[in-house]
Amino acid sequence: MITLTITSKGQVTLRRDVLEHLGVGPGEQIDVTKLPDGRIEVRAASTGEISSLFGMLKKKGRPPLSIDEINEITKQGWSGKVDETR
Repeated sequence: MITLTITSKGQVTLRRDVLEHLGVGPGEQIDVTKLPDGRIEVRAASTGEISSLFGMLKKKGRPPLSIDEINEITKQGWSGKVDETR
């Protein structure tokens, strides 16, 4: 568990390791969902459509991708960080 401190302005700064876990960086957005009992859920905001993933895995003249490579591409697609060079 990570404990964060609230500023006098009512703001909370997420630690770098938390932001990396979410897959977000400066200028990107996160979604916060209020849950029962005063809990919240934080996740990277989806900035694109699922259709942005279509065709990302298939490249002519290239060997098939590994499961790890497919998982990384999928993660990038959902976070809006699409690397078209793969």
